[in-house]
Amino acid sequence: MAKVGVEQSLTNIQQALKEKGYDVVELKHEADAQNCDCCVITGLDSNMMGMQDTFTKGSVIDANGMSADEVCQQVESRL
Repeated sequence: MAKVGVEQSLTNIQQALKEKGYDVVELKHEADAQNCDCCVITGLDSNMMGMQDTFTKGSVIDANGMSADEVCQQVESRL
């Protein structure tokens, strides 16, 4: 199953993805995103400093305003 990085504060989304069988990695540091097929972020501090370093080749999903089910659908559609 795919490896999905999920921002630390999104515990409900982490749980929902685990229940669907995904390998969930909690994103605490930039390096945690390496080797993830997809990352889910809150979008609250999105590119605040204008940096453009890339730590993952996978899709990035902004979960702001989305339910856990909606995020799971987005993950499934991008993998």
